[in-house]
Amino acid sequence: MAYKDLREFLALLEKENQLVRIKEEVMPEPDLSAIGKSAPSIESAPAVFVEKIKGYKNSVALNVHGSWQNHALMLGLPKNTSIKEQFFALDEKWSKYPIKPVWVNKEQAPVKEVKITTDINLFDVLPLFRVNKYDGGFYISKALIVSKDPDDPDNLDKQNAGTYRIQVKGKDLVGIQPLPFHDIAIHLKKAEEKNQPLPIAICIGNDPVLNFMSSTPVEYAQSEYDFAGALKGEPIELTKSEQGNLDVPARSEIILEGYIIPRERKIEGPFGEFPGSYSGARLQPEVRIHTITHRTNPIFENLYLGMPWTEIDYLLALNTSLPLYRQLKRDFPEVVAVNAMYTHGMGVIVSTKSRFGGYGKAVAMRLLSTPHGMPYSKIVIIVDEFVDPFNLEQVMWALTTRVRVDKDVVTIPFAPGMPLDPSSEPAGMHTKLIIDATTPVAPDKARDTELLDVPKKTEFWLNYLKNIARSEVN
Repeated sequence: MAYKDLREFLALLEKENQLVRIKEEVMPEPDLSAIGKSAPSIESAPAVFVEKIKGYKNSVALNVHGSWQNHALMLGLPKNTSIKEQFFALDEKWSKYPIKPVWVNKEQAPVKEVKITTDINLFDVLPLFRVNKYDGGFYISKALIVSKDPDDPDNLDKQNAGTYRIQVKGKDLVGIQPLPFHDIAIHLKKAEEKNQPLPIAICIGNDPVLNFMSSTPVEYAQSEYDFAGALKGEPIELTKSEQGNLDVPARSEIILEGYIIPRERKIEGPFGEFPGSYSGARLQPEVRIHTITHRTNPIFENLYLGMPWTEIDYLLALNTSLPLYRQLKRDFPEVVAVNAMYTHGMGVIVSTKSRFGGYGKAVAMRLLSTPHGMPYSKIVIIVDEFVDPFNLEQVMWALTTRVRVDKDVVTIPFAPGMPLDPSSEPAGMHTKLIIDATTPVAPDKARDTELLDVPKKTEFWLNYLKNIARSEVN
């Protein structure tokens, strides 16, 4: 990989004309959220580096993952790589798991350049702002949070590096949302059974592959660090936290160390969430921050969430699709690809070859029983193997020519759901929808249809035209 951390990745983006610098001073509100909202809407959707924020001393990076060009560069691919090509390149890199991390001494870790252990004040370090107008407070929306299984603290595979929203409530106090199906919720439950605080580290401004993996629904006993190493093709550099014996990225910009206060819940929220609406205010745990370490002149990286598409939609697109693909492929080898890019997999399109009648429905039901599909996925569309699930025009063709509503549309009432989805009622319950848009095979009866053939030499001319288009851009 051509980068080792956020700073080097920003330099790569700038070299590839995928970074915009704002040198004039801006207001924290509404400017930073407006910049985060605007960046994905312009051509090439670049990252934005804001050098000066009124009232604060440190800079802000926004929209780092917020385009397919940036996403491709993160994976070490040419920036014009198509979505489908990125999906299969990611699958190839995924197969290299695990590549174990390496540890560096604290003295050599860039994130340890500055240490603060007294008079903690988050406002001195972080250029905080409300991501959306009616948020309940300032939010850290793009942090990697590290915690360990209290019953098995030496098992690195059970150490979790996940992304959870963090609300700043005071100079050394933040709220956190660990939903029941999150790995950190398992750690917290075990700690609270013993009435013990749960040490955590909130890591900000990371190698983009780490943020990618921390928001990926991998299995409980799989290491996000090992996956990140696989995607990079080299080990991730870790170091030890100052307290709590946690393994944290050595090249993060800022790390807030603290502990979740056991058996206490306080109001957290509302917050403008990934479905494009505000979540309600709920009782959530709080975290007391006792230590801050950071690089000299640290960069605060944050993420804007809003009506799609914004940065979070790019960040959660393929890293939601690929685990579901892998889990389905184990049991249904006919599955060709999975597109779960829509609202963190609340909508999923699967292409598969049908082995026998009703096969599409079976694939859908298996998806709805996966660890991520069970709470998140609400609408599942199954298409034939020759339909590209990333091409919505082809998917619409399948829906309009393959679906008989009386037999191909299935609903499953009162199933597990995502409580942040405003359509769930009660919160956390859904009616699931399956649409089988595959061509019926025996013993299912169907009218005989003969598909149109692709003209000869189509692939040759497709590549020819792509090369011409690329040369003109360059």
